[in-house]
Amino acid sequence: MSVQSYLENLANQLIIRDEEKQKINTSVNTISSRIGAYFGEHLTDHFAFGSYTRGTMLTRNADYRSDVDYMVIFKNPNNLKPQTLLDHLRKFAGKYYASSEIKQSHPTMVLELQHIKFELVPAQKDWFGNISIPSPSSSYTDWMSTSPNSFNKKLTDKNTAHRNYIKPLVRLLKYWNCKNNYYISSYELENAITDFFFWRETNFKEYVYSTIDSLSYNWSSPKDYITRVDGAKKIVAETKRLEAASLPASAETEIKKLFPPL
Repeated sequence: MSVQSYLENLANQLIIRDEEKQKINTSVNTISSRIGAYFGEHLTDHFAFGSYTRGTMLTRNADYRSDVDYMVIFKNPNNLKPQTLLDHLRKFAGKYYASSEIKQSHPTMVLELQHIKFELVPAQKDWFGNISIPSPSSSYTDWMSTSPNSFNKKLTDKNTAHRNYIKPLVRLLKYWNCKNNYYISSYELENAITDFFFWRETNFKEYVYSTIDSLSYNWSSPKDYITRVDGAKKIVAETKRLEAASLPASAETEIKKLFPPL
């Protein structure tokens, strides 16, 4: 097997399929129905967003942290604080999922089911249709604006413009990230990859090489993360050297140090 075929096969294995996909979709439909029934007229809208809707969510065999982001937009005429809305979501989860793990991870309420985790995000919408979610706990304001599904089009357009390599590339780099202590949030990583400039790449392997070469850090980055990024660049450089020396088996062994088999 070549480096090219190995990377393509691995990226393909990271896709959620069959029984796992069906269970997740069923859970999303169920929680949607239950949220609508529980909160009723107190909501403006509620929907899944994030990597689940973008098709870049990893199978749990690859990433035990895989989750579905679900936004619950409250009408909130009394300007309730984010914590109050989070408490409402906790009570909802306690009613329908009492046997599951339920915990707060600001600014979300986490619901851990057997096969998937939900991140329930409380939100509100103003008269102009702008959506706000709870600000980070370190912020001086209660709410911050967001556009939960605007990134989807950006990623889809980039994927279409680059031979449908971008989404497999995102999944592969998210797999690398979860193997390296999750130093980058999934959204930040996806956004960075979508912003990278690709112009000479002709196959999936070259997109992977280019992305690793484009990874960066700054003075405030954790030392371990800097070490891991530098190590990834060295592995790619050595893989290229082995390929140039007509040693495909050795090159494949080298790239597996960066992207180990599932």
